[in-house]
Amino acid sequence: MTRRMWGVVAAVVALAVAPALMGRFGVSLLNDIGIGALVALGLVMLTGVGGATSFGQAAFVGIAAYTSAWLSTVQGWSPWLGLPLALLLTGVAALAIGALTLRLGGHFLPLSTIAWGLSIALLFGNIEALGRHTGISNVPPIALFGVSLSDPRAVYYLIWLLVGLAVLFCHNVLQSRPGRAARGLRGGAILLASVGADAFRVRLMLFVLAALLAGLAGWLYAHANRFVSPAPFDVRASIEYLLMAVAGGLGHLGGALVGAAAVLVMKNAVQDVLPIFTSAGGRFEAVVFALLFILLLHHARGGVMGWVMRWTHKRMAPAPVSLSPAQAAPLPRRTLPVRGERLLAVHNAVKRFGGLVAVNDVSFEVRAGEIVGLIGPNGAGKSTMFNLLTGTAPMTSGRVEFLGQDITGVAQRRVANRGMARTFQHVKLRPNMNLLDNVALGAHGRTRSGVLAAGLRLDRREEAQIMAESLAQLERIGLRERAHELAGSLPLGTQRLLEIARALAGDPVLLVLDEPAAGLRRQEKQALADLLRKLRADGVTILIVEHDMDFVMKLVDRLVVMNFGSKLVEGVPAAVRADPMVQAAYLGAAVEPAPAAADAAPALATENGAAGR
Repeated sequence: MTRRMWGVVAAVVALAVAPALMGRFGVSLLNDIGIGALVALGLVMLTGVGGATSFGQAAFVGIAAYTSAWLSTVQGWSPWLGLPLALLLTGVAALAIGALTLRLGGHFLPLSTIAWGLSIALLFGNIEALGRHTGISNVPPIALFGVSLSDPRAVYYLIWLLVGLAVLFCHNVLQSRPGRAARGLRGGAILLASVGADAFRVRLMLFVLAALLAGLAGWLYAHANRFVSPAPFDVRASIEYLLMAVAGGLGHLGGALVGAAAVLVMKNAVQDVLPIFTSAGGRFEAVVFALLFILLLHHARGGVMGWVMRWTHKRMAPAPVSLSPAQAAPLPRRTLPVRGERLLAVHNAVKRFGGLVAVNDVSFEVRAGEIVGLIGPNGAGKSTMFNLLTGTAPMTSGRVEFLGQDITGVAQRRVANRGMARTFQHVKLRPNMNLLDNVALGAHGRTRSGVLAAGLRLDRREEAQIMAESLAQLERIGLRERAHELAGSLPLGTQRLLEIARALAGDPVLLVLDEPAAGLRRQEKQALADLLRKLRADGVTILIVEHDMDFVMKLVDRLVVMNFGSKLVEGVPAAVRADPMVQAAYLGAAVEPAPAAADAAPALATENGAAGR
């Protein structure tokens, strides 16, 4: 048994015997900690994993609490019948609010959560049927097998059983297809789109999951306290829940439990100690609590769990799959086109940024089974052309065909799911995920399991297939033995190979590489070239966007040369090398560009990051 499992067993035993060793107040405090931990757990998923800050989670607690309280007091329903309706109403509210607010960027999203957090709490206090500001009293307790759980000790085990199941559910989700997509959110929407995932849908999934966990906490709160009113569900309560997640550690599921305990114990301690020193303790309570919280974060920026992990040098290992990858059936594969068949066709592509012409009337083709290089000096417009091909940027005019279908204006994730995989000039890996999970992220578009299946571990067969595919791709690039190392620990050259492995996990028809040799040493370039030749022999078609002419000359079958946004020449490497216009473009001789591109030339020198290279 691992040290981690021993820690879990010890925690379970401690929680099991706690009611026998503590008084009524201590057990009630543990109940409050368990309810708070459920909300904080949702914030760990939403904020810690998904990067979306919410100051409105208490509103979701209130929606479920009021729903179940009203149904059980006014309508006479059993609390168990009120639970699914409370969660349904909470989930629908979260879906509607998330659909409206999650597309907001920067500080607008947290501000919007404050707005709806305030409005929902005010709504509770102004509805006559909900008791207005006095709330609903005499809420019946939960009964289990005919036994009332009205005593804090009786409901204690139910609360902590649900907390344990919620933690297990979230752990399973994080080690699954939707969980890897969620962990990839911090890499940006473009990264997720490149593997066929929709960043907005992934973030919305986390938002609804966090709301449902808050709803479960609200149901427990209503029937454990037997009373609901608007005050516990306002923005101040939401801030306290967020403090729990931050104090415990947003990067760890266990941080929700530790943070809830730290905040509530600290809060009660301040309330007990301050009156000893001053009769006006209530006025200084918030100040002292804030100082203690700042002191905690000063010494543990990653929360208590982050501090513990640093000291123990512990790393999260991926959950073992129930089916060995060696025994897993392979994932379905695409039928590759016949060698020589036209795979990609660009017709008169034009891209303007205002008055700047970044790509000017460019046309070329890529045929199955070949390596084609798209080259040119800095500012030539190669990366802009690359973004037009992959759907990352919209075309001003022109057309792109892939596998005989027009993909002009098609979303990037849909292009990826049709079989066009890409890498990035500036490597986009998740440094805190291991190599295996980074590659597994590439298979997202080939699989279908959702959050519910992942949380209940109904996706084990598919997960085994994903792991088998990922190990095969790691073996393909010579990194299988390092599968459980963190990607952030790899040198740049190895990271570029890993990014190619992730792209290959998507079973692409066309592999598009954005300056794969950038920043590599000579030996690393040679290893990359050997890998690409091997992939071509395996039937993979490759388009390389590159400015290193020496690297591509020895590798590709054909070259397309761009300069000042226009296509300069196209042909086999020897002919392109000998072309006077190509020599002039690379050596700086005076050659006049096309008229529209000439106007763009000065701007391209300064707008290189936005318009391409």
